[in-house]
Parts: sequence; C-alpha cells; structure tokens
Amino acid sequence: MTITIAINTDSINNLDLSPASMVIDKLLQEGAISSQEQLLHFDIKYDMEPGDPRELSEIPEVRLWFVRLDAKYPWLPFLLDWKAGEFARYTAMLVPHQFTATEGIQFNPEALEIFLMHKIFVLSDWLKQQGIPSQSRLKSMAQLLGYDLDDAFFEIF
Repeated sequence: MTITIAINTDSINNLDLSPASMVIDKLLQEGAISSQEQLLHFDIKYDMEPGDPRELSEIPEVRLWFVRLDAKYPWLPFLLDWKAGEFARYTAMLVPHQFTATEGIQFNPEALEIFLMHKIFVLSDWLKQQGIPSQSRLKSMAQLLGYDLDDAFFEIF
C-alpha cells in the first residue's frame, strides 16, 4: 500500500509543509512508523512554463521545499518508496547534480558522500530509538546511491 503526499505550486512557493506533515505526523501518532517502511510517495504538481526542459529537482523553489522538509524530518528516507525511485528523487532534491538526457543524473560526488553519511548517522540513531534493526537497511540505502558500507563501519558508532 503506497501512501501519497500531494504537493502543489502553492505549497511549494509558500514553503508550506502541511501536506506532508499531515501524513507523517499521523503515522507518528498512530505509532505505525515501522509498518510504513518504504511506502511514501510524493505527487508533485508544480506549474512550469510550456517547454521548460528542467526536471523538478532542477527548480530552486521545489528544492527549497524539500530542504525545509528534510530539516523537519531528517529521518524521512526510511519512509520513502525506494523501489519506486523516491529515495533517488529525494536525494536529487537535496544534493547538487547535473542532468543530461544521455547520462541521466550525475551527483556531485563529494556532496553525495556528505549527504549519505549524514543520513546514515541520523537514521542509525532514529531507528535505534524506534527499536528497528538498522544495519541492513542502512547498507541497502547506501547501495542505492552506489556505496558499499562495510560491517566494520557500523562498529565505529
């Protein structure tokens, strides 16, 4: 069962997180976080000029909305539908990148590494607080971005 958060131009331009907060806060209140793993999907409707070739992750207003969302819910990647590409799209909203039709998305390697390590540390602590085993989940998340984390890495912290 996919859970969809619909956001539109007004929400984005006003940095209004209420469409996301209503869904996420409800999950928190119900104590259903662990059963909602990898089910969250964003339906983004942002008005663009006809012929605008940019991807949503290339639009500063959309990216800023996601920066604000990430500041409020830094552990949100746990809930995103990874199989449907939501984690990759979320990452594109937060990490500098270039997009070409032939090569697709190319992240800034240093920025991607910093983003990933930040998410690993945030999610590790948050998952422990939730009583959810984390190491295999975090390793899988890193693999989605092209990184293999050694088991010994998790012994450090």
